[in-house]
Amino acid sequence: MRHFEAVRSHVGSQYTLRQNDPYLISFDLSLPLGRHQGIYLAELEDESGRRYLRLSTPIGPLAGTDPHRCLRFNWEQRTGFLAVADLDGSPYLHLCENRPYEFLDGGELERLIGELGLLGDQLEQIIASGGDSF
Repeated sequence: MRHFEAVRSHVGSQYTLRQNDPYLISFDLSLPLGRHQGIYLAELEDESGRRYLRLSTPIGPLAGTDPHRCLRFNWEQRTGFLAVADLDGSPYLHLCENRPYEFLDGGELERLIGELGLLGDQLEQIIASGGDSF
């Protein structure tokens, strides 16, 4: 996959798209126990013009979240990092991963979607329950 349209084509053949904008698509990933996790894919460009695919999933509101724990999480993760984005006008934690297109194929994209979706759902459940394992 060398560009966003290839990603759109692949993802659109596997999932029902909820959002389908020029450089942003989203869908719900079905998980065990009847759970679902929203997945967002967007194209980013760095200062040199290199393009990346960003995968993200919302995990909970930023309010009440300890920033030190978020930074510790980012330090310990091999895949995915926490970031803040607005969701319906409120700051919300997202689990994200950025990948250059040249290292991305259908299998790797599906692996990342599954990994981020499952981890995002687990984090969302911990945050929602007020647990301290995050």
